[in-house]
Amino acid sequence: MAEELVFYTNPMSRGRIARWMLEEIGQPYRTEYLDFGTTMKAPEYLAVNPMGKVPAIKHGETIVTEGAAICAYLAETFPQAGLAPTAAERGNYFRWMFFAAGPMEMAVTNRALGFEIPTERLRMAGCGSLDHVFDTLERAVSASPFIAGDRFTAADVYVGSHVGWGLAFGTIEKRPAFIDYWSRVSDRDAYRRGNELDDAAMPKQANA
Repeated sequence: MAEELVFYTNPMSRGRIARWMLEEIGQPYRTEYLDFGTTMKAPEYLAVNPMGKVPAIKHGETIVTEGAAICAYLAETFPQAGLAPTAAERGNYFRWMFFAAGPMEMAVTNRALGFEIPTERLRMAGCGSLDHVFDTLERAVSASPFIAGDRFTAADVYVGSHVGWGLAFGTIEKRPAFIDYWSRVSDRDAYRRGNELDDAAMPKQANA
């Protein structure tokens, strides 16, 4: 019997990244919706993720949190989906996935919160300046059709989600390279299915 795959999320969260990835791998999974401040902070869920945040997955006895880790885990655990990197893709795959999880998210979040790193202290911040992050991202998404090379991988789920979210909410500059990249990676049935599932769950969360 296959190990059960459980997905913990809220439709108004980064859980949408993991949802997209789950739809890409095409395996059955059960969704547990959690509410901010209540069930997400309850002892039952804190036993899964002590941070009290989503997304998280439980695959049999294995627990994985953090969006980038979930994408990488699912790609490797279900190789038949073809979303794990080849040997030639591995460097760019991990480089840009963790660039998005580290410097990119930090820089974008800082700006959204109104925090500007003093110029003389940029060397202390792993993200550097936001302009530098955007310039680096632009080069990355312009170098090849997809972030790791010529084909779509799990890294595009993660990096693409950040780009798409940022374009939609104005936290990422609307550079042509970002718009073109997002158009390429989001034109997938799995992305559309994931969005439909989370959009349908939002009224339930609002009325809970």
